[in-house]
Amino acid sequence: MQKPGQSNRSSHRCLAIYTVRTAAVGRDKRTRLGHRDSSQRVPALAQAAAMPLLEETTLPQVHPPTLPVVIIGNGPSGICLSYLLSGHKPYLDTATVHPNPILYRKLQESKQLSITEQDLEYLSEGLEGRSRNPVAVLFDTLLHPNADFGYEFPPVLQWKRDKQQHVPHLVLGRATPGGAWHAMEGSMLTISLGIWMELPGVNYRDLTNGKRRDVTSDRATPEEISSYYRNYVKLKGLQNNFVDNTYVTSVQKLCRGQEGEGLENRHTDQGDGGVGDGGNQGFEGNGVDKGGGGTLWEVRGYQQVQNDTHVPFSLFAENIVLATGASDSPVHLGAEGEDLPFVFRSISDLGLAISRRKLDMNSDPVLIVGAGLSAADAVLCACGSNIRVMHVFRKSVDNPDLIFKQLPKTLYPEYHKVYNMMSSQTYTNVAPSSASDRPQAVSIASSVCAKMCPKPQFAAGNMAGTASVSLFPVYTSFPEHGVVSFQSDMTCLLQGNDSLKAFKISMALVLIGTNPNLFFLKGNGQYLGQDPTKPISCTQNPIDVHPYTYECANEPGLFAMGPLVGDNFVRFLKGGALGIASCLLKRLKKKEKLISNGGNNFI
Repeated sequence: MQKPGQSNRSSHRCLAIYTVRTAAVGRDKRTRLGHRDSSQRVPALAQAAAMPLLEETTLPQVHPPTLPVVIIGNGPSGICLSYLLSGHKPYLDTATVHPNPILYRKLQESKQLSITEQDLEYLSEGLEGRSRNPVAVLFDTLLHPNADFGYEFPPVLQWKRDKQQHVPHLVLGRATPGGAWHAMEGSMLTISLGIWMELPGVNYRDLTNGKRRDVTSDRATPEEISSYYRNYVKLKGLQNNFVDNTYVTSVQKLCRGQEGEGLENRHTDQGDGGVGDGGNQGFEGNGVDKGGGGTLWEVRGYQQVQNDTHVPFSLFAENIVLATGASDSPVHLGAEGEDLPFVFRSISDLGLAISRRKLDMNSDPVLIVGAGLSAADAVLCACGSNIRVMHVFRKSVDNPDLIFKQLPKTLYPEYHKVYNMMSSQTYTNVAPSSASDRPQAVSIASSVCAKMCPKPQFAAGNMAGTASVSLFPVYTSFPEHGVVSFQSDMTCLLQGNDSLKAFKISMALVLIGTNPNLFFLKGNGQYLGQDPTKPISCTQNPIDVHPYTYECANEPGLFAMGPLVGDNFVRFLKGGALGIASCLLKRLKKKEKLISNGGNNFI
């Protein structure tokens, strides 16, 4: 068992293989977490290589110990929740004064109690902020008072460790702690200030040597943030809660019988064995506590260990927390030819093409689709290397919902530079004197022909040739345009307000957002959304949760936090950790299931 302070070896630790069916004897072998007995483990590894995933319909004959909580996702959401579940409790720091007098008075009324023990609805009442979730606004103002007004007041909280309040849990993640931050471009700057990215109890600047570059200096690089999160887990002694390189493939809801006689599998044969979409239907009258007390969850998947071997695992938990973030599945245009090899969905692909010198100033333009910050980053990357850019987006440049209109110019000068180009360097704004050199619109008739024929027709002087726009030789925007199709000869067809236009391109980057991938839930978890008839979307259709506990409205015992509930910024997703921890601590305290040894004794 690894102790806090030792080197982090969680990436080499294995989950128990609770159920590995061997063909030779036709029975289950079972090991405990961390057990290294080669007589049991070698057959398991050999079997895992032949069959990477467990049969979804197989249940353990003797089920493993039941954890109170399993957290799926080891990004900042999962890390923060692990910290709170490990006995760390926030109290009002009596040496500070919150600038909101009403909130400060409420905090003083029960200052002897931790925030997790208090009424979060009462504390959140009347607060306003940039999150739709009231607890997120509450926790943010406690950690960063008046941050939206440009102030940097100290937190009004002090943290105390109470080992009696430790909730046993595991955090399952596909890589090392930090989640998607490890995969992001290391040289770009985050949208949020570095101090807004920090987690409770560890100052961000302390781990980054207090770097301050300029007025934008407090914005961090993804490399700095991922390093901060990785070190945070070590500094707070949370390593034993984390199991890296794990891939969850199935989450199923089971039910204990009224008499406690074993387990009854309540999922049906419909679909692929995920969570049933009846919410609590089928469990009424079976002794199921609406607070998740009678529900049991089975989590299945595999862990990738040495030599890329996949080792299956199975865990039982009373509560599941979805903290998977939003970066799993890029959104598709639905355009013809979108699966062609020159169409990409990550800015890293652009950087790779530039570093390998597949693109230069003489290349055909790079098509960038999208009006968000990822698209803006791609524009900056391409223009910085003097590569021609066609920037296509559906919104008008005056649309108030454009993200650039919400960012202060002093903090985000590079994004406002992109917005200025989007507004002034449009396809229709090029000076008439340079019309022969700029991209030329094709008539509707010839554009339709371009769509129908193998090789789209071009007018003279378009971007397919060597000529460039003389006034703006690098960048041209196409507001209120959409992509109709991509062709195998590396041409694209664009639809504007009044015509279709065809252009030759060197590559396309479709950067129009990402959606969470909840494939391990029944129906991809769609029934959990605020609109259960539509797929889960972090911006358009987040998971419907209780505003103060973050428990799914349609699934007791299942919680969600972070981007899945609409909190796309780290400063607000921490509120989900507060709400969930408060709910679970109160619930488990009633059941006397908190442990006093301060560690996970099943690892």
